[in-house]
Amino acid sequence: MNSILDAMKERRIFCDGGMGSMLQERGLVAGELPEHWNLSHRKVLKEIHKEYLDAGADLITTNTFGANRLKYKENLEDIVTAAVENARDAIREAGHGWIALDLGPTGKLLKPLGDLPFEEAVSLYREVVTIGVKAGADLILIETMSDSYELKAAVLGAKEGGVVPETGEQLPVFATVIYDERGKLLTGGSVESTVALLEGLGVDGLGINCGLGPVQMKGILKDILEAASVPVLVNPNAGLPRSENGRTVYDIDEKEFARVMEELVLMGAVIVGGCCGTTPAHIRETVKRCKNIPVEWPKPKKRTVISSYAQAVVIGSRPVIIGERINPTGKSKFKQALREHNLEYILREGVSQQDNGADVLDVNVGLPEIDEPSMMEEVVQELQSVIDLPLQIDTSDMAAMERAMRIYNGKPLINSVNGKKEVMEQVFPLVAKYGGVVVGLCLDEDGIPETAEGRIKVGRKIIETASSYGIGPENIILDGLCMTVSSDSKGALTTLETLRRIRDELGGKSVLGVSNISFGLPQREIINAAFFTMAMESGLNAAIINPNSEAMMRAYYSFKALMDLDPQCSEYISVYGGQVSGLGQTLGRGGSGSSKGAEVSGGSGWAAKGDSSMPAGALGISIARGLREGAQESVTALLKEKDPLDIINGDMIPALDYVGKGFEKGTIFLPQLLMSAEAAKAAFEVIKSRMDSSGQVREKKGKVILATVKGDIHDIGKNIVKVLLENYSYDVIDLGKDVPPERIVQEAVEQKVSLVGLSALMTTTVPSMEETIRQLHGKAPGVKVMVGGAVLTEEYARTIGSDAYCRDAMASVNYAEKIFVK
Repeated sequence: MNSILDAMKERRIFCDGGMGSMLQERGLVAGELPEHWNLSHRKVLKEIHKEYLDAGADLITTNTFGANRLKYKENLEDIVTAAVENARDAIREAGHGWIALDLGPTGKLLKPLGDLPFEEAVSLYREVVTIGVKAGADLILIETMSDSYELKAAVLGAKEGGVVPETGEQLPVFATVIYDERGKLLTGGSVESTVALLEGLGVDGLGINCGLGPVQMKGILKDILEAASVPVLVNPNAGLPRSENGRTVYDIDEKEFARVMEELVLMGAVIVGGCCGTTPAHIRETVKRCKNIPVEWPKPKKRTVISSYAQAVVIGSRPVIIGERINPTGKSKFKQALREHNLEYILREGVSQQDNGADVLDVNVGLPEIDEPSMMEEVVQELQSVIDLPLQIDTSDMAAMERAMRIYNGKPLINSVNGKKEVMEQVFPLVAKYGGVVVGLCLDEDGIPETAEGRIKVGRKIIETASSYGIGPENIILDGLCMTVSSDSKGALTTLETLRRIRDELGGKSVLGVSNISFGLPQREIINAAFFTMAMESGLNAAIINPNSEAMMRAYYSFKALMDLDPQCSEYISVYGGQVSGLGQTLGRGGSGSSKGAEVSGGSGWAAKGDSSMPAGALGISIARGLREGAQESVTALLKEKDPLDIINGDMIPALDYVGKGFEKGTIFLPQLLMSAEAAKAAFEVIKSRMDSSGQVREKKGKVILATVKGDIHDIGKNIVKVLLENYSYDVIDLGKDVPPERIVQEAVEQKVSLVGLSALMTTTVPSMEETIRQLHGKAPGVKVMVGGAVLTEEYARTIGSDAYCRDAMASVNYAEKIFVK
């Protein structure tokens, strides 16, 4: 049988449809774990697979969506092996098909937002894949991912476990994610950032599944196709769900589903199938309408893209600012912070640069006396917990580089490689494995070429060598090398010529550490700003500079306005229109209790561009930014002047409200929301200690029960809601996951609560949610029930009897406020 990768170049590939809804029709009851059926109902699983194959599906997914060590500690290998065998038996009978080993989310948030370590997540996926490969899977399908960090862990686990021992062949890896209507992941990832991450990791196909029907996926698919250079998969639900007589039904039948799927195929989707609610009939109709449409293989986009968990930065469309402040070179305070393990100082440097206009943050923590690999890993994780900018991993220590690249949530910029054979042999394999855009220094074993011609020659060598590792020229940015003019009067001219030739001869992208030009000269900013402007005019694509420098940023915004890179000069006006001087005010402005530990410069970040709603005062700023130590320092200072309850109501709650509103508007993402809550929690611990010693009590607004329903082990949403409710002074009773309706009802009655929050991720567990709501309304009629989860919609929530549908954590807080705050 041909490889699926070969076949999909020649013809359309069709996936199967929903497994959970098919199992429910065969008798799977609410709360029952579907993966157990691989062993107990093998005939049923074979029949379902065979029905999809007979309907025209090429690719059938194993019944292993929730199979991992967290859920099946005793018999994981038996369950996964049986799942593959059941699929293989069906393929043998049908005479065609490939087996996709299905990997779903673990149900947990990864650290630092949750409690699951990144390497543990990689291990969980690698273990399942290793079993699946041994059992005979043909490929790996990672699906329904809503967190880019867990997505990366799953891909690494699939790559590391997906090598066939007998042949050394790597099984193909496909990955699909679940976006909301705005094209965002749960943790804030955009289409472009997700595509950058997955293509950097080397997946063979990517796309979207679940959550939405085919109609709702059109706009998102368009965005994916514009960004992706690999084949795109689309597996929608059968429209939007609702409940009828205790059964989940969907609003699109097979004819309408196939009609819309034809539109998606004509847009450019290469692999299509279905998710929740789709049946063999949906697949059969889709195959009929789409099988003869020629496959349009995606064209390489050849864009130079880096990403964080939340956003992508395209290098080439305009000059990109790389903030240089997280680097010990020439910075005594930063060196001291590294020696003292003062991460709060480093975070403040990052926030300051983001607010003043940085697009990317350089991260260099190299000091001879510290453990650079450990420090680099920790700093990258901490920065990504409070800042949504992409990072540049800047190190010559290969261990530090790999550890940072492995745990980095996105596609990073890597600084650096050069033309030395030994260095390229160390760096390029890491980039090939983890993804990234590499800074290539135009020097080699012979040193730094004196001429632009010599530097271009080295640049060509770097690009050609990278290609032999599968790294395209779009993932190389050449550094033409910036030599100080105080020792070489022609240094600037050579660098500027090199920039022009990188652009014009190589068609490549360029980067410079601009401030190198002025070493040894007085008033260095004058030289730096002038050279920066000349370099941008010569084609410089990315500049490593200090974004807190007034002169440098004036040069940058002026250049963009003059070169038609700032339509109607809107960005220039937004930065300078209301200012007499300066890029921005100090974020520690205006409030008593302003502490040195919480002062960071404001500008074009959350507080920028006239954002008058940004909290005033160091405590509010620290909470809004997610700076835990700054919040503790600020609240300690405030307690000398203000009453604890006044601080809670006057400083903390407004800051949480600010972040919550930003989250609802889509300007602040889940990691920032959670880190803000953690900063507030840290501040409250200080306040609580003071209140306990004085006998004061903070009045709780009311009790709320939270639970993930019977049969569902996914508690990400529930845990997020818990953190926020507790910050808003609710007494939360967390019953955990896989909770029977009877226990929830018993707790609600005994605790005399007014509000219960229920969560479910899987279609197969929504009946458990409906049964829980029925029992609550019957035995605790005064209780209001709010529900949430990826499979729910507002109409679906209404049809199962809930009192409120909460699409996210802040919606849960807002509903609680309606119930308890009169």
